Order: sequence, then structure tokens, then C-alpha cells
Amino acid sequence: MSLGSSSFSPPVNFLQELPSYRSVARRRTNILSRDKQSGTLLKPTDSYSSQLDGGITENLNSQSIRKYALNISEKRRLRDIQETQMKYLSEWDQWKRYSSKSWKRFLEKAREMTTHLELWRKDIRSIEGKFGTGIQSYFSFLRFLVVLNLVIFLIIFMLVLLPILLTKYKITNSTLVFIPFKDMDIQCTVYPISSSGLIYFYSYIIDLLSGTGFLEETSLFYGHYTIDGVKFQSFTYDLPLAYLVSTIAYLALSLLWIVKRSVEGFKISLIRSEEHFQSYCNKIFAGWDFCITNRSMAELKHSSLRYELRADLEEERIRQKIAERTSDETIRIYSLRLFLNCIVLAVLSACFYAIYLATTFSQEHMKKEIDKMVFGENLLILYLPSIVITLANFITPIIFAKIIHYEDYSPGFEIRLTILRCVFMRLATICVLVFTLGSKITSCGDNTCELCGYNQKLYPCWETQVGQEMYKLMIFDFIIILAVTLFVDFPRKLLVTYCSSSKLIQCWGQQEFAIPDNVLGIVYGQTICWIGAFFSPLLPAIATLKFVIIFYVKELSLLYTCRPSPRQFRASNSNFFFLLVLLIGLCLAIIPLTISMSRIPSSKACGPFTNYNTTWEVIPLTVSTFPSSLQTLIHGVTSEAFAVPFFMIICLVMFYFIALAGAHKRVVVQLREQLFLESRDKRYLIQKLTEAQRDVRSQQA
Repeated sequence: MSLGSSSFSPPVNFLQELPSYRSVARRRTNILSRDKQSGTLLKPTDSYSSQLDGGITENLNSQSIRKYALNISEKRRLRDIQETQMKYLSEWDQWKRYSSKSWKRFLEKAREMTTHLELWRKDIRSIEGKFGTGIQSYFSFLRFLVVLNLVIFLIIFMLVLLPILLTKYKITNSTLVFIPFKDMDIQCTVYPISSSGLIYFYSYIIDLLSGTGFLEETSLFYGHYTIDGVKFQSFTYDLPLAYLVSTIAYLALSLLWIVKRSVEGFKISLIRSEEHFQSYCNKIFAGWDFCITNRSMAELKHSSLRYELRADLEEERIRQKIAERTSDETIRIYSLRLFLNCIVLAVLSACFYAIYLATTFSQEHMKKEIDKMVFGENLLILYLPSIVITLANFITPIIFAKIIHYEDYSPGFEIRLTILRCVFMRLATICVLVFTLGSKITSCGDNTCELCGYNQKLYPCWETQVGQEMYKLMIFDFIIILAVTLFVDFPRKLLVTYCSSSKLIQCWGQQEFAIPDNVLGIVYGQTICWIGAFFSPLLPAIATLKFVIIFYVKELSLLYTCRPSPRQFRASNSNFFFLLVLLIGLCLAIIPLTISMSRIPSSKACGPFTNYNTTWEVIPLTVSTFPSSLQTLIHGVTSEAFAVPFFMIICLVMFYFIALAGAHKRVVVQLREQLFLESRDKRYLIQKLTEAQRDVRSQQA
């Protein structure tokens, strides 16, 4: 037996010829030397045990055994090793080990329980099983926005609404402290209330759709909170400060939450940034989505993989074409792109100017009495900016899709550039609307601006009117989504199903469930919510209800009226893309909010900031009430003497993480080199095996 076994054992010289064997030997030597320095209790008896005990037993204290990809016998052996090591520890260390293990087990059980409490868990898993992870990521993103808006509403409710409600309904022994009007002209404090005469039946519908009338005097809008504070027995609750802190809190929470989730997606997308040859291999050997159980979706996935491979080959062809371009061809294509981008800028400028004109016309004519206009005319004037914005968002993507075909980009870059232009268009329209309102608020023909600081004649409570515009955008966007689903997608599905013999209907086809377009729609609605939550504190609750209804509407649309797009997204790429677009929307929402709180004077006729020049003025006035030592500390932290060293420390930390990322990148390069060496080993072994078989055949012949 010994002779037989030795005859089949490979010679040492043959193994040493393998490049990967040398690297493994070096790594094993390093592990053994490290174990000797750390004083490992267990001594391995064979090569496999040395590698296992050297590489795994040192991490048994920090990680669970179930995380290792080992069979049951090896996991049991590692558990025995762990129990043996426990005997050599002190009682205090043993107690720490047991308590740490119990705490980890408790956290695992808690995570398992929270997964069962997850919102729409069964629906999203069903969508994932039928349509893949790309469409599932859209509905998961929609669920994230529902939870985010619910948390934002709870923050505003706890800080602003709850103290007022507790006092109003006499649940606590507290009283409301109303704002005393001091050191201001009486003309600036005039806030006309809508007349309570004869009211037409459709007036309530107009009020409900536009936020005017009876809704204007409710807690839905900024003007309702003309309260200086809530006086309890031992302290006075500062409502203006709480109102501003709630705005800063929900913006900061949204930023941190989005950045945290986007970093996780960025790690995955960074790992997927491989070479082109590896991209082909991954699509062919590891591109299948095993969550798909539907036959039609499996066929769609096949076509999607074929499309991705064709797109990769097309990109490779375009790279080769770019490399072979002459100088004349390069000048021609760049001149054409410059001309087409000028057309894109002209289209954007025309849309922005149309929004400006619609907003100006609506603001100038919305002050007429309702009885002087018919129902349709009044509603059209109130919703004119929303209608123009919706038309611009509908027409411009079609124009951009036509223009991009003449710019001679790769297919992947075409999609990214078109989406980027659509994102800029959708989100910039909101900013144009807000800045148009701001210019109208701060400009006027007479001296009323000098008296009050803003156009008090047209905008006695300008914050409420901005909130009404955001409310109308939110409601109109919701109506458009429902109308398109019920009156466009559903009849189109019926025509395609029952009138398929018509060539025109066959060319029209069934509506695609385009993930980027749907994502841009809900990001547009979320940006409106971020901007409008300051002017309309209950808008996050409306957004939560809106997204809940949209979830079910889109689910029904996906299941019964739409077909998935052949251009599918991976879940990792989709999540990072969705959150990146959402982060852009948040940054664009912060800009007008910052300007309105720090530059535009507060309304003197309504709201909690009537005695302040600007909204931000409440912060320095609150700081001035602190003790002198705390004031000195705050002024020192906000001074240039603290900012310069803090900036230098931040730069050093950033350089450290850049160096750490470089080190990790070098490790990744080494691992890729190791994979390359292993492929060379396989080719070398196949070559040797072929030579051995040839020698055996020659000897037999």
C-alpha cells in the first residue's frame, strides 16, 4: 500500500514549478510565524489543519463559526477548539466571551423578527420571484421613501404639532403663548381671511385641490402656527426654535440615511468594476438571476443577457472606431455634439422660461374672487405652473432620446447621459418655480417692500403660499400617475390584447415598465416633499399616503397592464443609481430652503417667526440666552480659529482614507494576479497531462 500510494504521489519538483504553489507556501510560512509569535495553544498535525488553525482559529473570538464555508464536521471541530481555549482563560474573560456570544445571538434573533415585520415583505418577494431583482429594487426603493417620509412626519409631529395639540385639547396643564406684534407697521400684519359669504358647491373641491379656503387656516400650512411658545409649569417651549430644528433635523436625517445606503451600494458597484474580458465571463457564467421562477420572465432574462452582450460588443466596436478616427472625423463629431448640446440647452431654457411665465401669470391672476371666474378657469389658473411642469417633464425626455442617437456615444453612455439630462430637467423645474416665487415675493413696484421687506400686498403670508404651490405640485403629480395608469396603460393593454390584428396597435405595443422613468417620478415627488415640508408641515404625511397608494398602483400596473423593459438593471447597480438621484434631489432641495430661511424676510402677518427678520435669526438669539461660558464655546467652534485646524484635520483624515483605499486596491490587484496565476497553473497542468497521455500512447504503439 505504501508503494502504491507513493507511486501516485506527485513529485516535489513538479509541484514547485507551479507559481501558485510558491505563493501558498509563502503565505503558510507567514501564518505559522505569526502563530508562533502569538502563542497559539493548539499545534496542528497536518497541512490542512495548519492552514485551518492558523487562518481561522485566531478569528474564532470575533466571528461566528456559522459564517465559515465549512462542512459540519469541521465546524464541530472548531467548536471543540473554541471550548478547549476557553478553559485556559480567566473567569472574567470567560464571562465576556459568553456575554458577547449571547448578545450576538440576541441580535440575530431580533433581526429575524424584524424581517417578518418588514413592510410589503411578501409583495416585494413575489415581485422579485416573477420579475427579477431589478424591478424588485424599484419597489424596495419606494418602500424606503415611505419609511423615510413617515419618520420625517414623526419628527415634525413630535417637535411642532404635539405640544400644540396637548395644550389645545387640555391634556396637559399648559397654555399657548401668542406672538405679540411689536416694533412693526400695522400694514405688515394684515392677513386677509377669505370671505364667508355665498360659497359655490365646487369651491370646496377647488380648496381641496389647491390648499386654499378652509385648508389655508388649518395646521396643514405654515400660517397656522402663529404661536410664540407653549408655557408649561416649569418651562416655556420655544416653538419657533422647535420649528427650525425640525427642518434641520429631517434634512440631516435624510442626508445621513441616503449616504449610508448609497455607500453600501457603491461598494458593490466598485467591486463590479472589472475588466471587459471579466465582464463577458461574468455575464456568461454568473449572469443568471436565480430568483426568477416565471417562464416569460426567464425568456426576458435571456433576451436581456443577449442585449447586454450585444451592447458590450457595440461599446467595444465604438472604442475601436474612436481609436481609428482621423483628426477630421474627430473635429466633425465634436462639432456635431456641441451643436446638439446647444439644442438641449435651448430646450431647457425654453422650458424654464415657460415655467417662469406660467408662474407669473398664475400669481397675478389667482387673487381674483372666485365668483368672477367659472370653475374650470379658476382651476386652470391655480394649476397652470403644475401643468406646464408636467408637460415639460413629458416632452423633454422624448426630445433628449431623439437627440442622443446623433451624438455617436456608446449604448451604456447614451442611457446614463439621457437619464442625467432628465434628472436635471425634472429637479430643476422645481427650483425654477421656487426661485420665480422668491423673485415675486421680494420685488414690488411701490414702497411696500421697503416697509415690510417683501411684497406684502400680494403675499401677506408668503410661506403659506409657497406651501400651497408645493401642495398643488404634490396633488397634481399624484393625479397624473393615477390618470396615466387608469386611462392610458389599462386601455392600451385591452387594445393590444383584443385588437392585436391591427398593425398600428402592434407597432404601438404594450406599455413597458421602465425603471428609470418611474424612479425619476418618485424622486421628483420626494424633492417636492423636502422643499414643502418647511412651508407645509403635514406634507410628509401626504407624501407617505401618496407613495403607499403608488406602490399598489404600480404593482397592479406591473402585473396586469405593463411588460418589463428588456433593458434590465441589476439590483446593486439600481440601488446605487436610485440613491444617487435621490441625493441630487436632496441637494437641490436644500438650496432654496437655505436661501428662504436666511435671506428672505419672514412674514409679519403669520407664522412663528413674525418677530424675527429672518427664520435663521432665532438661532443667534437663542444662543445669546445661554450661559457665557457656553456662548464662548459656541462662538469659538464657529470662528475661523477653529475652522482652519478642523479643516486641516479633516484633510489629514481624508488623506489617510485615500492611502487606505490605495492599499486595498493593491490587495485587489494582488488577488487578481493570483487568479491569473491559477489560470496559468491550470493551463500548465493540462499541457503536462496532454504530454503524458501522448507519451503513454507512443509507448503503447
